Amino acid sequence: MKIHEYQAKALFRGAGVPVLDGEVARTADEAAEAFSRLGAPLAVIKAQIHAGGRGKGTFAEYPSQRGVQLIRSHAEAREVAARMLGQRLVTIQTGPEGKRVQQVFIERGCEIARELYLGIVLDRSASLPVLMVSSEGGVEIEEVAAKTPEKILKEHFDPALGLESFQVRKICKKLGIDGKTSRSAETFLKSVCRTYRDLDCAMLEINPLVITAAGEMLALDAKVTFDDNALYRHPDIKSLRDLTEEEPAEVRAADTGLSYVKLEGNIGCLVNGAGLAMATMDIIKYHGGQPANFLDVGGGANKDQVTEAFRILLGDPNVKAVLVNIFGGIARCTTIAAAIIAASKEVGFNVPLVVRLEGTEVEEGRKMLAQSDVDVITATDLTDAAKKVVAAIQ
Repeated sequence: MKIHEYQAKALFRGAGVPVLDGEVARTADEAAEAFSRLGAPLAVIKAQIHAGGRGKGTFAEYPSQRGVQLIRSHAEAREVAARMLGQRLVTIQTGPEGKRVQQVFIERGCEIARELYLGIVLDRSASLPVLMVSSEGGVEIEEVAAKTPEKILKEHFDPALGLESFQVRKICKKLGIDGKTSRSAETFLKSVCRTYRDLDCAMLEINPLVITAAGEMLALDAKVTFDDNALYRHPDIKSLRDLTEEEPAEVRAADTGLSYVKLEGNIGCLVNGAGLAMATMDIIKYHGGQPANFLDVGGGANKDQVTEAFRILLGDPNVKAVLVNIFGGIARCTTIAAAIIAASKEVGFNVPLVVRLEGTEVEEGRKMLAQSDVDVITATDLTDAAKKVVAAIQ
């Protein structure tokens, strides 16, 4: 689950991670009032969307306006907010369609002496979280990794112990940080690592992490995603979810107990099991096709879930064919076949449908489909299925 910058900074503040004062606004008047309450000669107004690259992003109706801007007056805050709110911001992470801005964050300005990058993710190869810090603050970390990977410093840490002082000293030495700033780094870096652990984050990123003219570390940005499987432990965080920022079909699928991610291809995939779903997408690509989604109906898929899955797939105008790839285990092939037949009556298939069944009661399931009036292209194995579904749309 993702949250907005202003929400992440509220969590940071509560966890002892230094951030600047700021307020969220949903109208131009609220933005102007927020600027006045901050009482600062300079502030920054930031569009709040679930995407990075806002500072370089542009609005279709106001090409010269960026998603992050300096403001110096009550009137300017109202004017800039009025141009942002309700408009679509296009960044490197949104795609050409952009994302509609429904709220802005007005934050006090500060004197920046230096910009750094900080990120924390789980390193699965080490089975430990890893803190990454770079001198290249304000630059996309993917760009740094591609061009100057030596500038990314990494420190794994034990979640039970947190980041240790000797690790902070290593980072400071490599970054040329000393004096007052090194003492600020001790508190800041340990607090950030503790926040990552305590809140069950999947990813925590601060870009830029700034050192102020006074030598203090501050989180000037905040991007946080959470492990969905741990949200039951954090009902306060779960309540921060903004459904308007999510793909409607993905929200609808989750409500039905389906794992669905929309992609940009034209071959819909309905599969049981995450690993099999990944393999299905790979083999479609291998044979020249483009998957339109990841969809795992799970091992215990029933008629209602399969029917809803077809509704979601066929509701995507980009889908020109559907591949059903089922390995019957807990969910028997006869159950899936019955669900496909029922779905065809309730939803109606208006694109080619390729079905590959294998596993428990496979012969019975294939017979049910063959005897039904559903127009199905049957496949004997995964390679055969991929070739047939690619051919069906060509």
